[in-house]
Amino acid sequence: MKKIVLTGGGTAGHVTPNIALLPRLRELGYEVHYMGSYDGIEKKLIADFDIPYYGISTGKFRRYFDPKNFSDPFRVIKGYSEARKILKELKPDVVFSKGGFVSVPVVRAAASLKIPCIIHESDMTPGLANKLCIPVATKVCCNFPETMALIPEGKALLTGSPIRRELAQGNKVAALDMCGFTANKPVIMVIGGSLGASSVNQVVRQALPKLLDDFQVVHLCGKDKVDNLLLKVEGYKQFEYLKSELKDIFAMADVVISRAGANAICELLALHKPNILIPLPSASSRGDQLLNAKSFESQGFSIVIDEDYLTENLLIEKVQELFCSRQNYIDTMKQSQQKDAISTIIALIEETVRA
Repeated sequence: MKKIVLTGGGTAGHVTPNIALLPRLRELGYEVHYMGSYDGIEKKLIADFDIPYYGISTGKFRRYFDPKNFSDPFRVIKGYSEARKILKELKPDVVFSKGGFVSVPVVRAAASLKIPCIIHESDMTPGLANKLCIPVATKVCCNFPETMALIPEGKALLTGSPIRRELAQGNKVAALDMCGFTANKPVIMVIGGSLGASSVNQVVRQALPKLLDDFQVVHLCGKDKVDNLLLKVEGYKQFEYLKSELKDIFAMADVVISRAGANAICELLALHKPNILIPLPSASSRGDQLLNAKSFESQGFSIVIDEDYLTENLLIEKVQELFCSRQNYIDTMKQSQQKDAISTIIALIEETVRA
């Protein structure tokens, strides 16, 4: 039986693409194992999938001063030793890493044992963890054409990000019923990530009176960010977050307003959803969302609004512009090379195992 170890963690975005690969890996007869931190989010997310899970010691790689910078290198060294011991016992044919700080000891340990490693970089510029893994990786899967130039020649492959199959199997009628919407008016979906996006939420709500003239709005606003004063506004439905019903909301949405996290925008691309991206400003991140959004805009997949210039009038104007030209965006997304990431990555895994 072919055997694979998946790794990645720290945030859901470093786990869900691994989960998206599981059905196809199982269809092909792979014995799947997962390696992550002792108690990270990856352990919780993987628990539902009946996969052996191995926790190792991890330390975060920070670009800023923190007292833990003195102790975390020792945790990484310990994690490397633990990962090496586990990999020696499992003897996998290949390791697939979705990144995050937990993946570094796993990938480096696998490379020391001559186990081929495929890693995936979601953002346009590699994060610090993946920078430490790229030198020993067999292949590096990328979401953006621009990333290819930043990877050693011969290692990079443009794949896009694996998207869970069920996201493409939503029921529009179920979503309309859940939201109390009519089928005769288009729907805007607003999504800001699991924690929401307060600044985007505020402007969307300011723009509601005018938006609701022409659209219905379903708003995934984040934990504790529901506005109770707007609960009875007709044509406007709020949720903190959704799990199984998310696919139905996607099926219902005609256009989407979103942050520009790599996995989120790859879902929009895979589902061919015309979108407005409002990336997280560089002051609040390492600037990866700004780069992600710029790439999607240049490829003709998205309209981008800089949060620093976001106003209700600008948002209304861009929503109208997007809706009127939505078919152009759909057609462009359908031509993307990143549209079938699961098949491309699985083929790469199979090729690596056979080599």
